[in-house]
Amino acid sequence: MQAITHPVKLLLLQILEDRYERAGTVIVSQLPVAQWHAYLDEPTVADAILDRLLPKAHRIELSGKSLRKRPEHLSL
Repeated sequence: MQAITHPVKLLLLQILEDRYERAGTVIVSQLPVAQWHAYLDEPTVADAILDRLLPKAHRIELSGKSLRKRPEHLSL
């Protein structure tokens, strides 16, 4: 993962603003929601983005072992 630029953050905010209370939006992340504010690293923009995403969000947080590791008998 890498930092996103300020213009990309503003573009994301604009997309979320346009869709707010009009359409569903699916966000998938490996970064826990608790770390999104720090990742966005601009308090005002982060607050605006998260205010449009989280209040009515249906969150599914997965836990457990990664399924990316294949058992040895299935390795190619």
